[in-house]
Amino acid sequence: MSNLLVTGGAGFIGVNFVHYWLETHPTDTVVVLDALTYAGNRASLASVEINPNFSFVHGNICDTDLVETLLIGHQIDTLVHFAAESHVDRSIDGPDAFIETNIIGTHSLLKAAKKVWLDAPKKQGLAPLKHRFHHVSTDEVYGDLSPTDPAFTEDTQYAPNSPYSASKAASDHLVRAYHHTYGLEVTTSNCSNNYGPYHFPEKLIPLVITNILHNKPLPIYGDGQQIRDWLYVTDHARGIELVLQKGRLGECYNIGGINEWANIDIVKLICQLMNTRFAANLKLAQQYPQAIQVIAGQSEALITHVTDRAGHDRRYAINPTKSYHELGYQPVESFETGISKTVEWYLQ
Repeated sequence: MSNLLVTGGAGFIGVNFVHYWLETHPTDTVVVLDALTYAGNRASLASVEINPNFSFVHGNICDTDLVETLLIGHQIDTLVHFAAESHVDRSIDGPDAFIETNIIGTHSLLKAAKKVWLDAPKKQGLAPLKHRFHHVSTDEVYGDLSPTDPAFTEDTQYAPNSPYSASKAASDHLVRAYHHTYGLEVTTSNCSNNYGPYHFPEKLIPLVITNILHNKPLPIYGDGQQIRDWLYVTDHARGIELVLQKGRLGECYNIGGINEWANIDIVKLICQLMNTRFAANLKLAQQYPQAIQVIAGQSEALITHVTDRAGHDRRYAINPTKSYHELGYQPVESFETGISKTVEWYLQ
Protein backbone atom coordinates (compact mmCIF):
# COMPACT_ATOMS: atom_id res chain seq x y z
CA MET A 1 0.00 0.00 0.00
CA SER A 2 1.23 3.51 -0.89
CA ASN A 3 0.23 6.99 0.18
CA LEU A 4 0.35 9.39 -2.77
CA LEU A 5 0.38 13.17 -2.88
CA VAL A 6 -0.66 14.28 -6.38
CA THR A 7 -0.01 17.94 -7.12
CA GLY A 8 -2.20 19.51 -9.78
CA GLY A 9 -4.61 16.61 -9.39
CA ALA A 10 -7.61 18.73 -10.47
CA GLY A 11 -5.97 19.55 -13.80
CA PHE A 12 -6.35 17.57 -17.01
CA ILE A 13 -3.58 14.97 -16.72
CA GLY A 14 -3.66 14.90 -12.93
CA VAL A 15 -7.38 14.16 -12.83
CA ASN A 16 -7.02 11.28 -15.25
CA PHE A 17 -4.07 9.93 -13.26
CA VAL A 18 -6.07 10.05 -10.01
CA HIS A 19 -9.00 8.22 -11.61
CA TYR A 20 -6.66 5.61 -13.07
CA TRP A 21 -4.69 5.13 -9.86
CA LEU A 22 -7.70 4.64 -7.60
CA GLU A 23 -9.21 2.18 -10.07
CA THR A 24 -6.06 0.09 -10.34
CA HIS A 25 -4.72 0.55 -6.77
CA PRO A 26 -7.90 0.62 -4.66
CA THR A 27 -6.11 0.17 -1.32
CA ASP A 28 -3.79 3.15 -1.84
CA THR A 29 -4.40 6.57 -0.32
CA VAL A 30 -4.44 9.55 -2.71
CA VAL A 31 -4.24 13.17 -1.55
CA VAL A 32 -4.69 15.85 -4.22
CA LEU A 33 -3.15 19.29 -3.74
CA ASP A 34 -4.42 21.83 -6.25
CA ALA A 35 -4.64 25.63 -6.33
CA LEU A 36 -7.75 25.45 -8.56
CA THR A 37 -6.54 28.04 -11.03
CA TYR A 38 -8.47 28.50 -14.30
CA ALA A 39 -7.53 25.04 -15.64
CA GLY A 40 -8.23 23.15 -12.41
CA ASN A 41 -11.72 21.77 -11.94
CA ARG A 42 -12.62 20.00 -8.72
CA ALA A 43 -15.86 18.78 -10.31
CA SER A 44 -13.72 16.48 -12.46
CA LEU A 45 -12.92 14.58 -9.25
CA ALA A 46 -16.56 14.22 -8.21
CA SER A 47 -16.70 10.47 -8.78
CA VAL A 48 -13.73 9.82 -6.46
CA GLU A 49 -14.67 12.32 -3.74
CA ILE A 50 -16.75 9.61 -2.03
CA ASN A 51 -13.79 7.23 -1.90
CA PRO A 52 -12.57 7.02 1.73
CA ASN A 53 -9.00 6.71 0.44
CA PHE A 54 -9.20 10.05 -1.36
CA SER A 55 -8.87 13.57 0.01
CA PHE A 56 -8.60 16.99 -1.60
CA VAL A 57 -6.62 19.96 -0.33
CA HIS A 58 -7.05 23.40 -1.86
CA GLY A 59 -3.62 24.96 -1.72
CA ASN A 60 -0.55 26.13 -3.57
CA ILE A 61 2.64 24.11 -4.12
CA CYS A 62 4.61 27.26 -3.30
CA ASP A 63 3.36 26.95 0.29
CA THR A 64 6.24 24.80 1.55
CA ASP A 65 4.85 24.60 5.10
CA LEU A 66 1.57 23.22 3.78
CA VAL A 67 3.37 20.61 1.70
CA GLU A 68 5.43 19.54 4.72
CA THR A 69 2.25 19.22 6.78
CA LEU A 70 0.64 17.02 4.13
CA LEU A 71 3.71 14.81 3.77
CA ILE A 72 3.81 14.24 7.52
CA GLY A 73 0.09 14.14 8.28
CA HIS A 74 -0.78 11.67 5.53
CA GLN A 75 2.48 9.70 5.79
CA ILE A 76 3.10 10.34 2.10
CA ASP A 77 5.69 8.05 0.51
CA THR A 78 5.09 8.95 -3.15
CA LEU A 79 4.76 12.45 -4.59
CA VAL A 80 3.60 12.72 -8.21
CA HIS A 81 4.10 16.28 -9.41
CA PHE A 82 1.78 17.44 -12.21
CA ALA A 83 1.08 20.99 -11.03
CA ALA A 84 2.24 23.43 -13.70
CA GLU A 85 1.32 26.33 -15.88
CA SER A 86 1.32 24.64 -19.27
CA HIS A 87 -0.02 26.75 -22.14
CA VAL A 88 2.63 28.18 -24.47
CA ASP A 89 0.49 31.12 -25.62
CA ARG A 90 -0.14 32.17 -22.03
CA SER A 91 3.57 31.90 -21.25
CA ILE A 92 4.34 34.29 -24.10
CA ASP A 93 1.78 36.83 -22.88
CA GLY A 94 2.61 36.46 -19.16
CA PRO A 95 5.71 34.45 -18.26
CA ASP A 96 5.80 35.41 -14.58
CA ALA A 97 3.19 32.84 -13.53
CA PHE A 98 5.19 30.12 -15.26
CA ILE A 99 8.36 31.04 -13.41
CA GLU A 100 6.47 31.13 -10.11
CA THR A 101 4.63 27.82 -10.44
CA ASN A 102 6.94 25.70 -12.55
CA ILE A 103 10.29 26.69 -11.05
CA ILE A 104 9.66 28.13 -7.58
CA GLY A 105 6.75 25.74 -6.99
CA THR A 106 8.80 22.69 -7.91
CA HIS A 107 11.62 23.89 -5.66
CA SER A 108 9.14 24.32 -2.83
CA LEU A 109 8.08 20.69 -3.18
CA LEU A 110 11.68 19.49 -3.33
CA LYS A 111 12.56 21.44 -0.17
CA ALA A 112 9.60 19.96 1.69
CA ALA A 113 10.36 16.44 0.50
CA LYS A 114 14.01 16.71 1.49
CA LYS A 115 13.15 18.05 4.94
CA VAL A 116 10.54 15.39 5.73
CA TRP A 117 11.99 12.34 4.02
CA LEU A 118 15.73 12.93 4.49
CA ASP A 119 16.60 15.63 7.04
CA ALA A 120 14.13 14.85 9.84
CA PRO A 121 15.03 11.14 10.10
CA LYS A 122 18.74 11.98 9.91
CA LYS A 123 18.44 14.32 12.93
CA GLN A 124 17.02 11.38 14.87
CA GLY A 125 19.78 9.04 13.73
CA LEU A 126 17.38 7.13 11.48
CA ALA A 127 17.55 6.05 7.85
CA PRO A 128 15.67 8.15 5.27
CA LEU A 129 12.00 7.38 4.97
CA LYS A 130 10.87 5.27 2.04
CA HIS A 131 9.94 7.73 -0.69
CA ARG A 132 9.71 8.63 -4.36
CA PHE A 133 9.43 12.06 -5.94
CA HIS A 134 8.16 11.71 -9.50
CA HIS A 135 8.32 14.82 -11.68
CA VAL A 136 6.11 15.08 -14.78
CA SER A 137 7.72 17.09 -17.56
CA THR A 138 7.21 17.64 -21.29
CA ASP A 139 8.81 16.94 -24.66
CA GLU A 140 8.97 20.71 -25.25
CA VAL A 141 12.13 21.01 -23.13
CA TYR A 142 14.02 19.40 -26.02
CA GLY A 143 13.18 22.20 -28.45
CA ASP A 144 12.26 21.79 -32.10
CA LEU A 145 12.70 19.07 -34.74
CA SER A 146 12.92 19.30 -38.52
CA PRO A 147 10.72 16.93 -40.55
CA THR A 148 13.64 14.52 -40.99
CA ASP A 149 15.19 14.66 -37.52
CA PRO A 150 14.99 11.54 -35.34
CA ALA A 151 12.56 11.73 -32.41
CA PHE A 152 13.67 13.04 -29.03
CA THR A 153 15.43 10.57 -26.74
CA GLU A 154 16.35 11.00 -23.08
CA ASP A 155 19.83 12.01 -24.24
CA THR A 156 18.62 14.84 -26.50
CA GLN A 157 20.14 18.16 -25.46
CA TYR A 158 17.69 20.56 -23.83
CA ALA A 159 16.84 23.55 -26.03
CA PRO A 160 13.58 25.12 -24.79
CA ASN A 161 12.12 27.82 -27.04
CA SER A 162 9.26 29.35 -25.01
CA PRO A 163 8.94 30.70 -21.47
CA TYR A 164 6.79 27.64 -20.72
CA SER A 165 9.32 25.07 -21.92
CA ALA A 166 12.20 27.01 -20.35
CA SER A 167 10.44 26.95 -16.98
CA LYS A 168 9.82 23.21 -17.28
CA ALA A 169 13.46 22.62 -18.25
CA ALA A 170 14.57 24.53 -15.16
CA SER A 171 12.31 22.42 -12.96
CA ASP A 172 13.73 19.23 -14.51
CA HIS A 173 17.24 20.39 -13.61
CA LEU A 174 16.23 21.16 -10.03
CA VAL A 175 14.79 17.66 -9.60
CA ARG A 176 17.98 16.14 -10.99
CA ALA A 177 20.10 18.32 -8.70
CA TYR A 178 18.20 17.27 -5.57
CA HIS A 179 18.89 13.64 -6.46
CA HIS A 180 22.59 14.05 -7.17
CA THR A 181 23.30 16.52 -4.36
CA TYR A 182 21.06 15.32 -1.55
CA GLY A 183 20.12 11.77 -2.50
CA LEU A 184 16.41 12.46 -2.91
CA GLU A 185 14.90 9.47 -4.71
CA VAL A 186 13.49 10.95 -7.88
CA THR A 187 12.34 9.99 -11.36
CA THR A 188 11.25 12.23 -14.24
CA SER A 189 9.05 11.54 -17.25
CA ASN A 190 8.83 13.67 -20.39
CA CYS A 191 5.59 13.17 -22.28
CA SER A 192 4.25 14.12 -25.69
CA ASN A 193 0.97 16.01 -26.25
CA ASN A 194 -1.85 14.46 -24.21
CA TYR A 195 -5.50 14.30 -25.21
CA GLY A 196 -8.62 12.78 -23.67
CA PRO A 197 -11.41 13.54 -21.17
CA TYR A 198 -11.46 16.49 -18.74
CA HIS A 199 -9.20 18.66 -20.91
CA PHE A 200 -9.55 22.43 -20.48
CA PRO A 201 -10.69 23.77 -23.87
CA GLU A 202 -7.75 26.04 -24.67
CA LYS A 203 -5.66 23.20 -26.16
CA LEU A 204 -6.12 22.09 -29.76
CA ILE A 205 -8.32 18.99 -29.57
CA PRO A 206 -10.86 20.14 -26.94
CA LEU A 207 -10.89 23.62 -28.49
CA VAL A 208 -11.84 22.23 -31.90
CA ILE A 209 -14.58 20.00 -30.47
CA THR A 210 -16.16 22.71 -28.32
CA ASN A 211 -15.89 25.37 -31.03
CA ILE A 212 -17.68 23.10 -33.49
CA LEU A 213 -20.49 22.67 -30.96
CA HIS A 214 -20.76 26.46 -30.61
CA ASN A 215 -20.33 27.11 -34.35
CA LYS A 216 -17.20 29.16 -33.70
CA PRO A 217 -14.11 29.40 -35.95
CA LEU A 218 -11.47 26.69 -35.68
CA PRO A 219 -8.23 28.74 -35.51
CA ILE A 220 -5.21 27.16 -37.20
CA TYR A 221 -1.81 28.75 -36.66
CA GLY A 222 -0.05 29.53 -39.95
CA ASP A 223 -0.20 26.65 -42.43
CA GLY A 224 -1.20 24.12 -39.77
CA GLN A 225 1.71 21.84 -40.61
CA GLN A 226 3.12 21.87 -37.08
CA ILE A 227 3.58 18.23 -36.10
CA ARG A 228 2.94 16.79 -32.64
CA ASP A 229 3.13 13.31 -31.14
CA TRP A 230 -0.25 12.57 -29.53
CA LEU A 231 -0.67 10.42 -26.41
CA TYR A 232 -3.98 9.32 -24.92
CA VAL A 233 -3.99 10.56 -21.34
CA THR A 234 -4.69 7.16 -19.73
CA ASP A 235 -1.68 5.74 -21.55
CA HIS A 236 0.32 8.51 -19.91
CA ALA A 237 -1.01 7.43 -16.50
CA ARG A 238 0.02 3.84 -17.27
CA GLY A 239 3.49 5.07 -18.21
CA ILE A 240 3.91 6.94 -14.92
CA GLU A 241 2.73 3.86 -13.05
CA LEU A 242 5.48 1.83 -14.72
CA VAL A 243 8.09 4.47 -13.89
CA LEU A 244 7.04 4.36 -10.24
CA GLN A 245 7.13 0.57 -10.18
CA LYS A 246 10.21 -0.16 -12.30
CA GLY A 247 12.05 3.08 -13.03
CA ARG A 248 15.64 3.54 -11.94
CA LEU A 249 16.25 6.32 -9.45
CA GLY A 250 17.57 9.53 -10.95
CA GLU A 251 16.53 8.48 -14.46
CA CYS A 252 14.32 10.21 -17.03
CA TYR A 253 11.84 8.30 -19.19
CA ASN A 254 10.13 9.48 -22.36
CA ILE A 255 6.44 8.56 -22.56
CA GLY A 256 5.13 9.02 -26.10
CA GLY A 257 2.24 7.96 -28.26
CA ILE A 258 4.31 7.00 -31.34
CA ASN A 259 1.62 8.94 -33.18
CA GLU A 260 2.68 12.03 -35.15
CA TRP A 261 0.04 14.24 -36.75
CA ALA A 262 0.07 17.67 -38.36
CA ASN A 263 -2.29 20.07 -36.59
CA ILE A 264 -4.37 20.72 -39.71
CA ASP A 265 -4.88 16.97 -40.21
CA ILE A 266 -6.01 16.57 -36.59
CA VAL A 267 -8.57 19.32 -37.09
CA LYS A 268 -9.87 17.84 -40.33
CA LEU A 269 -10.17 14.40 -38.69
CA ILE A 270 -12.18 15.81 -35.78
CA CYS A 271 -14.44 17.62 -38.26
CA GLN A 272 -15.09 14.32 -40.04
CA LEU A 273 -15.81 12.50 -36.77
CA MET A 274 -18.20 15.22 -35.65
CA ASN A 275 -19.98 15.30 -39.02
CA THR A 276 -20.42 11.53 -38.87
CA ARG A 277 -21.78 11.50 -35.34
CA PHE A 278 -24.29 14.27 -36.00
CA ALA A 279 -25.46 12.49 -39.15
CA ALA A 280 -25.89 9.20 -37.25
CA ASN A 281 -27.58 10.68 -34.18
CA LEU A 282 -30.23 13.29 -34.92
CA LYS A 283 -30.67 13.97 -31.20
CA LEU A 284 -27.33 15.78 -31.24
CA ALA A 285 -28.83 18.51 -33.39
CA GLN A 286 -31.48 19.05 -30.73
CA GLN A 287 -28.88 18.99 -27.97
CA TYR A 288 -26.61 21.46 -29.79
CA PRO A 289 -28.93 23.63 -31.92
CA GLN A 290 -26.26 26.33 -32.31
CA ALA A 291 -23.89 23.89 -34.05
CA ILE A 292 -25.09 24.96 -37.49
CA GLN A 293 -22.18 23.82 -39.64
CA VAL A 294 -21.81 20.35 -38.15
CA ILE A 295 -25.58 19.79 -38.29
CA ALA A 296 -25.23 20.48 -42.01
CA GLY A 297 -22.31 18.04 -42.18
CA GLN A 298 -19.87 20.86 -42.96
CA SER A 299 -17.91 21.56 -39.78
CA GLU A 300 -14.68 21.91 -41.78
CA ALA A 301 -16.12 25.20 -43.08
CA LEU A 302 -15.25 26.64 -39.65
CA ILE A 303 -11.50 26.18 -40.23
CA THR A 304 -9.78 29.59 -40.13
CA HIS A 305 -6.06 30.20 -40.56
CA VAL A 306 -4.61 32.82 -38.21
CA THR A 307 -1.18 34.41 -37.78
CA ASP A 308 1.34 31.94 -36.40
CA ARG A 309 2.43 32.47 -32.82
CA ALA A 310 5.89 33.76 -31.95
CA GLY A 311 8.64 31.13 -31.86
CA HIS A 312 6.25 28.32 -32.77
CA ASP A 313 8.13 24.98 -32.70
CA ARG A 314 7.56 23.07 -35.91
CA ARG A 315 7.71 19.48 -34.72
CA TYR A 316 7.88 17.42 -31.53
CA ALA A 317 8.26 13.65 -31.48
CA ILE A 318 9.08 11.29 -28.62
CA ASN A 319 11.14 8.12 -28.89
CA PRO A 320 9.95 5.89 -26.01
CA THR A 321 12.41 3.05 -26.69
CA LYS A 322 14.02 3.33 -23.25
CA SER A 323 10.63 3.10 -21.54
CA TYR A 324 9.70 0.13 -23.72
CA HIS A 325 12.86 -1.83 -22.93
CA GLU A 326 13.24 -0.92 -19.24
CA LEU A 327 9.62 -0.62 -18.17
CA GLY A 328 7.61 -2.60 -20.73
CA TYR A 329 5.74 0.57 -21.69
CA GLN A 330 3.74 0.90 -24.87
CA PRO A 331 0.50 2.78 -25.63
CA VAL A 332 -2.67 0.73 -25.33
CA GLU A 333 -4.96 3.11 -27.19
CA SER A 334 -4.61 3.60 -30.93
CA PHE A 335 -5.27 7.12 -32.11
CA GLU A 336 -8.48 5.92 -33.75
CA THR A 337 -9.85 4.52 -30.47
CA GLY A 338 -8.50 7.35 -28.33
CA ILE A 339 -9.84 10.22 -30.42
CA SER A 340 -13.20 8.46 -30.76
CA LYS A 341 -13.46 8.13 -26.96
CA THR A 342 -12.47 11.77 -26.57
CA VAL A 343 -15.06 13.10 -29.02
CA GLU A 344 -17.75 10.94 -27.41
CA TRP A 345 -16.86 12.18 -23.91
CA TYR A 346 -17.25 15.81 -24.97
CA LEU A 347 -20.53 15.15 -26.73
CA GLN A 348 -21.89 13.56 -23.57
